Amino acid sequence: MGLAYRTQGSGLALPVLIAVLAGLAQAASLALPWNGQPQWWLQIASLAVLAWQVRAGAPTGRRGALLGFAFATAWLCGTFWWLYISMHTYGGLAAPLTVAAILGLAAFLASYYALALGVFCRLAVVHRAGAALLFAALWTLAEMARGWLWTGFPWGAGGYAHVDGPLAALARYVGVYGLCFVAAAIAMLLVQARASDLLRLRAWALVAGGLAVLGLATVDRHCAVELCHTPAARAPAPLQLALLQGNIPQDEKFQPGSGVPMALQWYREQLERATAPLVVAPETAIPLLPQQLIPGYLEGISQRYASGSQAVLLGIPLGDEREGYTNSVLGARAGLAEPYRYDKHHLVPFGEFIPPFFKWFTQMMNIPLGDFNRGGLGQAPFAFAGQRIAPNICYEDLFGEELGARFADPAGAPTVFVNFSNIGWFGNTVAIDQHLHISRMRALEFERPMVRATNTGATAIIDHRGVVTHQLERHTRGVLLGAVHGRGMDAQQGWAITPYAFWVSRWGLVPLALLAAAIVLVAALGAGRRGRAVRSKNGGFRE
Repeated sequence: MGLAYRTQGSGLALPVLIAVLAGLAQAASLALPWNGQPQWWLQIASLAVLAWQVRAGAPTGRRGALLGFAFATAWLCGTFWWLYISMHTYGGLAAPLTVAAILGLAAFLASYYALALGVFCRLAVVHRAGAALLFAALWTLAEMARGWLWTGFPWGAGGYAHVDGPLAALARYVGVYGLCFVAAAIAMLLVQARASDLLRLRAWALVAGGLAVLGLATVDRHCAVELCHTPAARAPAPLQLALLQGNIPQDEKFQPGSGVPMALQWYREQLERATAPLVVAPETAIPLLPQQLIPGYLEGISQRYASGSQAVLLGIPLGDEREGYTNSVLGARAGLAEPYRYDKHHLVPFGEFIPPFFKWFTQMMNIPLGDFNRGGLGQAPFAFAGQRIAPNICYEDLFGEELGARFADPAGAPTVFVNFSNIGWFGNTVAIDQHLHISRMRALEFERPMVRATNTGATAIIDHRGVVTHQLERHTRGVLLGAVHGRGMDAQQGWAITPYAFWVSRWGLVPLALLAAAIVLVAALGAGRRGRAVRSKNGGFRE
């Protein structure tokens, strides 16, 4: 018995190695290390390699869990390895502890995928279409669990590799998790394809049906985005923007003798001389609380924009010790009785709040951390020049279902999204490209432009098709000038919200989760019937 177990374990060494390599390929598919571009085909291919290894051997729960764990751990480590820079380079955490922390986080999140593939192998679906659906359902449930449990960290979901691929046309219907489902189903179907399928009408009908769905989705998207919108459906005129990128060195950003005065001087100069109608400064562009600023600094900016035809949105921390602190955006324009305010809703664990029992860990790093208050979900947009401008801060744009809550009332839904970020914590790495593609996916899902103002990059303007129209060179100090067309201004067009915006604003991700769970339930019931049939055939005992 022990010998058989050891033999089986040694026989898994090569499949596990292949799964690890496939996981690293999955990470690369999100943004290639040398040019930052997503590769949709590589995402499907890497997942197909995992599916091949899962289906190649005996369908045991142990095998599936081990392969899923190896793949996901490698994929996630390869995706957010740049946490090392923030924790070690800027935080001062010892290198071995930093590596252990990143590996531990990846392994913990990988457990969701291990469970998913363990269940897949236990159910052992024989029918090929059923196996593809079950694989996709379990994989999607694991992706959604990663994005929801423990406040969620869905960075690097496979669907983000498809912002430029043929599946991008489906984003307006099913969102990024729906793309994860479709890609996983395709991966398993590819693995199960046989040479004899070339002679089967059913196989060709399946391919034709899939291509027809993609074709219709592409045509419908093109119609919705380009043809069916009259000029009245767009903003009255393009909104001219000036996006400020201070490029304040991260190791100096909060230092009172260097980075702080540098930021205060440069941003004040740019805010005073800007001529664009809307000026946007990034997350914590002003790195001090209002009461810590020199008298008249913030008041001068507010007065500058409280009269005339210009408006400003800038990132700044707010609050005090008694009321608590928030990571916020302040806005000023003519006609406001008091400044517009947006408070970040989805906070970063260990960065903006310290989870219970982990204060000992954060005390080992030299990073300005704090417990911030959480802003409300679906806060009012900033109204300016006929636009409804909806801010989101840092990785809030990673949670499309939360941005979708702002579409519950289509007549008051955002016409433009603005992301305020500081990715300087992660150096000049692929994290910048990954975050850019995340913002592009939100533009695809909601068909709204996404404007990005960041400290070090990617400062960019993304149109409603998910296309980057303007971008400032990263890790440079400068001002990006451009224009953006708001969307969803026409009542006759049903306020022009996408199907995804419609259902996610009402029910969140519940419909997709229920669909995936129903597929798993049907597969489990089928596995139970097969098990009873085997026991009956063997006289009540299963061999």
